[in-house]
Amino acid sequence: MTQTIVAGLEPPYYTAVFTSVRPDHPEGYGETLDRMKELVQDVPGFLGYESARTPGGVGITVAYFRDLEALNAWRDHAEHRAAKKHGREHWYERYCVHIGRVEQSYGFERDDRDD
Repeated sequence: MTQTIVAGLEPPYYTAVFTSVRPDHPEGYGETLDRMKELVQDVPGFLGYESARTPGGVGITVAYFRDLEALNAWRDHAEHRAAKKHGREHWYERYCVHIGRVEQSYGFERDDRDD
């Protein structure tokens, strides 16, 4: 699970929202996840990601990409495709991917500094 949120991106950009159901600690998942995190960093146009998982196995990862070309490059990456295939065969009970174009983005951060 990520402890920070992606902020300060200038729209437009694209999101890939990956929602899944899987057991909490499937064999080999952590190593594959670490490898995917490493590989996606090298995709030109990758902007970051956020991820969370419930104890019951529902997980959501939101990845941010500058454009559809970057998102498609990640979708089509050979190792990523192999990991997706393995995940369908061994880890995931089900998943869904939603692709969206972000037109507007804003946020809030509490400022607890003593001035």
